[in-house]
Amino acid sequence: MAAITYKDSGVDIKKGNEAVKAIREKIHSTYSDKVLTNLGSFGGMFELSNLGLKEPVLVSSVDGVGTKLKIAFLTGKHDTVGEDLVNHCVNDIAVGGAKPLFFLDYFATASLEMGVFEDVVSGFVRGCKNNNCALIGGETAEMPDLYNQGEYDISGTIVGVVEKSKIINGSNIQKGDLLVGINSNGLHTNGYSLARKVLLKDYNVDSLIPDLGQSLGEELLRVHTSYIDLIQDTIKQLDVHGISHITGGGIEGNTKRLLKEDLKLRIDWETWERPQIFELIKSAGNVPESDMQSTFNLGIGLVFIIPQIQHNKLIDLVKLHEYSYYEIGEVI
Repeated sequence: MAAITYKDSGVDIKKGNEAVKAIREKIHSTYSDKVLTNLGSFGGMFELSNLGLKEPVLVSSVDGVGTKLKIAFLTGKHDTVGEDLVNHCVNDIAVGGAKPLFFLDYFATASLEMGVFEDVVSGFVRGCKNNNCALIGGETAEMPDLYNQGEYDISGTIVGVVEKSKIINGSNIQKGDLLVGINSNGLHTNGYSLARKVLLKDYNVDSLIPDLGQSLGEELLRVHTSYIDLIQDTIKQLDVHGISHITGGGIEGNTKRLLKEDLKLRIDWETWERPQIFELIKSAGNVPESDMQSTFNLGIGLVFIIPQIQHNKLIDLVKLHEYSYYEIGEVI
């Protein structure tokens, strides 16, 4: 009987090691003097001393980008989904008041394609640099019997830190607080299963759609916005009662997570103009409004919950960071 090797089963360890070597320099470019390990260590180490905090609290989150990856497969463009993932994770901890410290990634595929892998990692690196965090570790796995050829999955974990006394958890939210929405640039990383189902029956990713001003694929691969700078500036200068990152579950589903049981949200859904991609999805699939509201961000990527007296100061900061803002409701 002929010998069967690990490579014969579809897993090429040598190629995996070569892939890691190819991206080593990019990853090291995200490091600061707080990173105490090199790429390839069993665990990434990050020094927490000299952060200038009296009671530092670590804040972590893990996520993926879902079936947005299917658009990357169809377009052959793989250098944005890693940045999507970093930005999504950063936002998730930033709304609690945290600054990101480091990020870890997971990349799994049927058979490692060097060009694709390097493109995805370049997105991780760009996202980490833009958010001032280090990419200190990750895992790359070939699993030929689990994934379709030419496809992959990614996930990531972010760890950040916040002063204990500065944690934002919604405990100060009161009746009468304002909801101020900050614009998204599109779907971000949520709702792609529904979007693909209704859009790809009528269009392909190369279809140029006049209302969008670009191809469908380009629209659907817009990079998830990172709000870290706006959030950090805002919480330093204002009395912010709560912040919600609008992901799966929509505006109401995410924002009500911050409320005490005796409080509710009143949202005026007509106070902002939705980006055209959402109108296209709704019309192409005759999607019920209730599904639109519970699935997509509908053009609002972030919601600040603030006392009414803070309104003008918040608007000044939002303008300074060149976002659009909408007064979308209040706490009742």
